[in-house]
Amino acid sequence: MMDYTFMLDCFKRLLAGVPLTLSLSVFSCAVGLVLASVLCAMRLSKKPWLDYPARTFVGIFRGTPLLVQLFVIYYGLGQFHGVRDSFLWPYLREAYWCVLLALALNTAAYTSEILRGGVNSVQRGQIESALSVGLRKDQIWTNVIIPQAWRQMLPAYGNEIILQIKSTSLASIVTLMEVTGIAAKLVSETYRPIEVFVCAGVLYLIFNFVVTRVVQLIETRITRGLRR
Repeated sequence: MMDYTFMLDCFKRLLAGVPLTLSLSVFSCAVGLVLASVLCAMRLSKKPWLDYPARTFVGIFRGTPLLVQLFVIYYGLGQFHGVRDSFLWPYLREAYWCVLLALALNTAAYTSEILRGGVNSVQRGQIESALSVGLRKDQIWTNVIIPQAWRQMLPAYGNEIILQIKSTSLASIVTLMEVTGIAAKLVSETYRPIEVFVCAGVLYLIFNFVVTRVVQLIETRITRGLRR
C-alpha cells in the first residue's frame, strides 16, 4: 500500500523543482521558435546556399537523440580552445545554459518543419488571389499565409511544447535539480521509487494538461470564424 502522507510530503518537496522545469520549458520554446522561424524562412527561400545549411541542421538535430546532443554540448564544447576563450564560456560552462541550448536547438529543428508544413498547406490559389487584388507580399504573409498556417500547425506545435516539457527531465543527468532531479535524490534517500515517481508524474501531467487546455482555447478562438 502507498503511504499517502509520505506522498504528500514528497509532492511538496518536488514543488521546489517546478520553477527550474518551467524556466527551461518556456525559454527553450521561445528561443527555439525564433530559430525555427529563421530555419523555416531559409527552407522556403528555395536558394541552395540557404536551404542546404538549414536542411543539414534539421537533419542532424532530428536524427540524433536529445540526450546525445546534451552530452555533446555539456561535455564536448569545453574541449575547444576557441569556445573556452570566447565570451560564451562563462555561460556554456554552466549546466543550465547547456541544457537550455540543447533543448532550444532540438525544438528549433522540429518546430521549423511544423512551420514549413503550415505555410505549405496554404493553397497557392489564395496567394494568387491576394496578388490579383493588389496586396503586397508583406500583407499577404500577415493577412493570408500566417493566419491559415497557424490554424494548421497549432495542434502539432502544442504537441511539441508538451514533448519539450517532458524533455526537461534530462536536465537531471547534468546535475540540475528540476522535478526529476529532486525525485531521483528523494529516491536515493528514501528507497521508495514508486511513490516518488508517481508524484513526479502527476506534476508533469498537470503541466501538460494546462498546455493542452491553453492550446485548445487558442485553437477554438482562431477557428471561430470557420465554424460560423
